[in-house]
Amino acid sequence: MATITRRFTLRRKLLLAAVALLLALVGWLHATGAAGTRGLASEDMDWNADGTVTGAEILQAFTSVTVRQSREGARECSAYAWRGNGQPIRVDCRTSFREEGE
Repeated sequence: MATITRRFTLRRKLLLAAVALLLALVGWLHATGAAGTRGLASEDMDWNADGTVTGAEILQAFTSVTVRQSREGARECSAYAWRGNGQPIRVDCRTSFREEGE
């Protein structure tokens, strides 16, 4: 029985490297607290509060805005700030009710 050795072609190697690089980038963004990786709806990415969300503001959610999430009892808060200087943008809080045992 003849053995067949399959090698990755250059195209497949490049594709694999690109996917691995993108996964590493998303992991790094999440680890550094990027707002875009925390399940934020695009409607909430209005960082300059002008009433419209532009493509640049959506991009800022991944590159320039960090979020710190905190919890005190039933109150959950997300504090958004600029990555470079830490200047706060806004704080969103909500109250969530959980059933016992969760």
